[in-house]
Amino acid sequence: MATTIPPTHRAFRRSPGLGTSQTPLTLSLSIEPILPSAGLGTHDVLIRIRAVSLNYRDALMLRGLYPGPALAGGIAASDCSAEVVAVGDRVTLFRVGDRVAPNFDLGNLTGEIGAAGHLTVGGDVDGVLREFAVFEERVLVRLPGYLSWEEGATIACAGLTAWKAVGAPDSLDKNKSILIQGTGGVSMFALLIALAGGLKPIITSSSDEKLAVLAKKLGAPSFASYNYRTDPDQVAEVQRLTGGKGVDVVVNNIGPPGIPADIDSLVPSFGLVSLVGFLAGVSADWNPGKLLSVITKTARLQGVAVGSKVEFEALISFLEQRQVRLDTLIDSKIFDFEDSQAALDYLWSGKHVGKVVIRLG
Repeated sequence: MATTIPPTHRAFRRSPGLGTSQTPLTLSLSIEPILPSAGLGTHDVLIRIRAVSLNYRDALMLRGLYPGPALAGGIAASDCSAEVVAVGDRVTLFRVGDRVAPNFDLGNLTGEIGAAGHLTVGGDVDGVLREFAVFEERVLVRLPGYLSWEEGATIACAGLTAWKAVGAPDSLDKNKSILIQGTGGVSMFALLIALAGGLKPIITSSSDEKLAVLAKKLGAPSFASYNYRTDPDQVAEVQRLTGGKGVDVVVNNIGPPGIPADIDSLVPSFGLVSLVGFLAGVSADWNPGKLLSVITKTARLQGVAVGSKVEFEALISFLEQRQVRLDTLIDSKIFDFEDSQAALDYLWSGKHVGKVVIRLG
């Protein structure tokens, strides 16, 4: 049966101007044409978006705090799950009914940045907080059929960031351990990857209640945890929980202030610190000479900025092979499309555990 495509749809754009922490921008509902004036291109795919998950960057953009580019008045959000509803005449990779998601960085499909540079969905280009979208087939990735729309919406940014931060697949070894800071989307995804890959995870939080929620969802014996407010000495806690060995991987959500403790938390040789966030700010007061410990420990300090379509597909393959379910990383509070602003406010409040998801009808 042919799909009837309505002429217009709803989209949430960032309001005009420059936001600040005191006066953040808001989301403005817009009614827009679904298809460009020239119609669907020969290699274009029209998708109907079924669910969207939010990232911390989405809230930062409203407050003028995001360090990367943000299209003025652009459509928000980068991560979605969607259904193909129409394809161009020369599309060969997808057909109507397929479950797909666009790669986070449209300029990074193979690991080499194209001539146009980085083109991040929801940043440099319009995002996915809308009912329909058109993308070229080459930037889309097929999603696993066993996942719900909500689960599929969590992968593109948080999932791929976590995949690279964990060092997968190279670091996946049952004899290795990993420290994961916080219980946000990337951290929760890193925890699921670590568990599926056989790593021994330690996850932290400022809330005993959040850690209790995780223990109930995943089973306490499957991972270790501690509250970094009541036990602020990360190195001592890592030593205690690993029997003095240290961890092989640290997923750093804190940012530069946490680097010295992260290095000291690593095993004596060949450890990895992955920088994925800056929750404690972008400045730090420590002696740069501390970085010499990276040499003495033959460790690696890497920055993670999501990844390529090739890496996205590798993550999808990993999830499918192990039939990893992602429902445990979704916050219990799921929002309707009409309540997208409330969803962003909830994300900013820090009350969530894992991914904040918006469901479209």
